[in-house]
Amino acid sequence: MSEEQAIYHVVVNHEEQYSIWADGMPIPAGWRTVGRSGPKEECLAYIKEVWTDMRPLSLRNQLEASAQG
Repeated sequence: MSEEQAIYHVVVNHEEQYSIWADGMPIPAGWRTVGRSGPKEECLAYIKEVWTDMRPLSLRNQLEASAQG
């Protein structure tokens, strides 16, 4: 199967970091699907749309707590 025909799933980890994972491969521990799948370019476009802050969740939470006092 060519890369253009391959289906991928959008996955996210506990730090709200996104990636894509090939269909038919087991999702790695610590990651979960977000319900979005399709060709690679569509999945990457979705990630670009929703992943607007690439800092890990723990860092964002730490910075927010520091800013509040």
